[in-house]
Formats: sequence, C-alpha cells, structure tokens
Amino acid sequence: MLKVKIVRLNKQAVLPVYATAHAAGMDISACIDDPITIEPFKTALIPSGFALELPEGYEAQLRPRSGLALRSLISLPNTPATIDADYRGEVKVILINYGMEPFTVRHGDRIAQMVVAKVEQVCFEEVEELSTTGRGEGGFGHTGTTSV
Repeated sequence: MLKVKIVRLNKQAVLPVYATAHAAGMDISACIDDPITIEPFKTALIPSGFALELPEGYEAQLRPRSGLALRSLISLPNTPATIDADYRGEVKVILINYGMEPFTVRHGDRIAQMVVAKVEQVCFEEVEELSTTGRGEGGFGHTGTTSV
C-alpha cells in the first residue's frame, strides 16, 4: 500500500477516508467555520483543512461525488482536478452549483472524492507525420449514439 504524508492544517479537519473496502476514491470533507451558500451557476472554493506530500510520480485527482451531482447538481468545474506531487498547499475544492436552488456547504460535509494515481511524464518526439489507424481523425461523436 502506498504511503502518503498528510498534515492537518486545521485541528477540525476531517482527513480523507475510504467509505467502503473497495472504494477507489476517498471522501473529502469541507473544513469551514461558517456555512457557505453557493448560488445557482456560481462557484465556491471550499478548503479541506489538510495538505499532502504525494510521492514523485503520483497525483491526486479530485472528482465530484455522484450523490451530490444526482440530487443537487453539485459538481467540480475542473474535474478531475489535479494535485501535483510538488504542491504543498492546502487541498481546496472548487464546487459549482448547476442546480436552480442555492446549495449550502457546512463543516464536515463530504464534498468531493480524491483518487491517488500513478502518472508518467513524457518526452515528445516531433515527427513529420503520424501512423495511420482505422479511426484516423474521427472524433467528437463519430461512432454515433446508439449501441444497437
């Protein structure tokens, strides 16, 4: 199991936790003194109260929670958000309210999930042309929408 260093920047912070034994993402909770209300089609930056030291070659991705998205249309506008291995500041979550009603975040609310993943840095090799494939330049819905 990969070990990641974490520091609680606020003694009230709820540290990330896997909700179930096979969960891919850890729940991230809000660490705020007062409730924050996000109006429809507005964003808010929500602190978590902790910082990470990810090992070199890893990133942490912040993703929406499916229940918040389904019930309240709350998401992350930059999903997945990336926390780089050399970042040492507080983990904060940008939430957006796509709903028609204001949404209030309170201390301890689970607002996002975090997945730690291995990443590779690449070195580009500039060439005159790329190899051909059956797909070629087809993209943006080129395969249609029906499955039958």
